Amino acid sequence: MKVLQKICFVLLLGTFSSVYGGVCWNKVSDVDDCRVRAEQGDSLAQYQLGVMYENGQGVLQDYKEAVKWYRLAAEQGFKWAQYNLGNKYYKGQGVLQNDKEAVKWYRLGAEQGFDEAQYNLGDMYRKGRGVLQDFVMAHMYWNIAAVSGNKGAIKKRGLVAKAMTSSQLEKAQDLAREWMRKH
Repeated sequence: MKVLQKICFVLLLGTFSSVYGGVCWNKVSDVDDCRVRAEQGDSLAQYQLGVMYENGQGVLQDYKEAVKWYRLAAEQGFKWAQYNLGNKYYKGQGVLQNDKEAVKWYRLGAEQGFDEAQYNLGDMYRKGRGVLQDFVMAHMYWNIAAVSGNKGAIKKRGLVAKAMTSSQLEKAQDLAREWMRKH
């Protein structure tokens, strides 16, 4: 019986490592493993490689290279990559600073329920960066992010509410409810 258990364990381990093998997924990532997987189109590996280039983790820090890998993963719908790509456009790191592009990528991440992207969209609307300044939309996105427990969104939502009329607040809340139903 013990021999059978060992055989099953080895088979299970072999199956698990072939699907999840390598060390591209942890904090001590293997650059070569990530690059191979990323070049094969693995969005998680593309994102992780972007993080490695952004932070200089196992490679020289290179924002342009980080943007390249974030874009590949973002175009596959990887929300963290969409968010990070939005940040690169917002800050002008590895790309020309472009608020409209930042909004585009934040919106894609927000539509997947990523509260940090929702928070950043609220900020873009409050400041009028890449979009027309709109406190109703800012409140809406912060309200949506607040539902996920985003403490910054809870605070900002309260601050912007003080500058809004009761009809604007009602509209923002209606929009948030509608957005939540759709997404």
